[in-house]
Amino acid sequence: MEYTKNFNIRTGRNLTMLVDFYELTMGNGYLHSDMGERIAYFDMFFRRVPDGGGYCIMAGVQQVIEYLSNLKFSEDDIEYLRNKNSFSEEFLNYLKNFKFSCDVWAIPEGNPVFPNEPLVTVKGPAIQAQFVETMILLTINHQTLIATKANRICRAAGNRPVMEFGSRRAQGYDGAIYGARAAVIGGCSSTACTISEEMFGIPAVGTMAHSWIQLFPTEYEAFKAWADVYPDNCVLLIDTYNVLKSGLPNAIKVFNEILLPKGFRPKGIRIDSGDITYLTKKCREILDESGFSDVQIVISNSLDEFIISDVLSQGACIDSLGVGERLITARSEPVFGGVYKLSAIEDPVGNIVPKIKISENEEKITNPGFKNIYRIYDKKDNKAIADLITLRDEELNLNEPIEIFDPVFTWKKKKIKDYYIKELMVKIFDKGIPVYENPSVMDIKKVVEEETSKMWPEVLRFENPHTYYVDLSKKLWDLKQDLLHKYSNTYEEE
Repeated sequence: MEYTKNFNIRTGRNLTMLVDFYELTMGNGYLHSDMGERIAYFDMFFRRVPDGGGYCIMAGVQQVIEYLSNLKFSEDDIEYLRNKNSFSEEFLNYLKNFKFSCDVWAIPEGNPVFPNEPLVTVKGPAIQAQFVETMILLTINHQTLIATKANRICRAAGNRPVMEFGSRRAQGYDGAIYGARAAVIGGCSSTACTISEEMFGIPAVGTMAHSWIQLFPTEYEAFKAWADVYPDNCVLLIDTYNVLKSGLPNAIKVFNEILLPKGFRPKGIRIDSGDITYLTKKCREILDESGFSDVQIVISNSLDEFIISDVLSQGACIDSLGVGERLITARSEPVFGGVYKLSAIEDPVGNIVPKIKISENEEKITNPGFKNIYRIYDKKDNKAIADLITLRDEELNLNEPIEIFDPVFTWKKKKIKDYYIKELMVKIFDKGIPVYENPSVMDIKKVVEEETSKMWPEVLRFENPHTYYVDLSKKLWDLKQDLLHKYSNTYEEE
């Protein structure tokens, strides 16, 4: 028997069963080992910035909240799991009456984030906290990856608007829809994905494809028809046949014969192929000589931050850009390596017992305990100096200098004076109830602009960025060392 569901992305879908199967097998095991209700603490974090960059942009919290708010196993889900012959009736009954009751903290969307600091922390019954691993990871991993790539591309473009054009090259429907959301968070001015405007209130834009020009007997007639329909927003695609010999001359002819007599100014031309630097320079020269210095030049065609930087450094005349496949897929490095690790449990009387994952690969050793994160800013320059991870019960004395040190090269120390701090994580669920009001996408975009302006340029550069320090408090560092020493006798090199 097949079990199918009719999902509708616009009205919301039941994604409860979008889990790795081991989350269910472990849940069944927890229940029968009397560990199901044991309070566990999990951290979602990442170990390395994609593309060799210096920072990432947090995104996806709203979708995590939507997912956690709608956890419910249907009768079809229960019957499907029963037919797997892997789960007890007691566990299936637990799922049938499932009610999410965890506390959850997250760094709000739009903030720059760095390796090894918790982006999301989940505290709750072990069955539940383990169960939500996959969806938290895939949601934050995807949107943070795309928001980060978009921010790099938009910074390469300077103050020129960047339009997200990647829907048709995205990895599936959600990749297009939520990728467009993340791209605007990262800095894009708009998207070609219409449903994303309907869902998130982000601007959707678009003009014509080459097929429009090809359908008409001549390029001139195609441009003329477009200008007749859209005289107040006329942007013409001029590279279907030949940019300089055909496309631009026909565009200028239509501007003069159709738009100006009606009292309209043309908005722009778009070039989607060829030598961007050469063609935009020549087009700018010809447009200016023809009295159209206000007409914008829009480029597209497999762009990324490196190509954009190169052509602009060569003097390309560009007013705005459309970026598609290399943005929506983060093609240069399409995997964001976020992980979800147990950091603590509570004993039967509620004491927090820290847990650590040890590996011969140093970057895979986790930070134990229930933690908090503070961003330390220089009062004079209003620039972020470092992030400090502490245990949750620690209190910082803001009337005294803070000494931070490298958690690996501990002799590298710095005493910070004249500073202020910001607590990064906010509570988004309290005992399973959402307690965080999601800002709009456009408001999150403003957070990105504000918070990246507080980062040193050396951290933001594309090549060999300065390492932004994420340090551990002395108390947390001591705890980690104690656990490493405790388990050193049992850990064997593989």
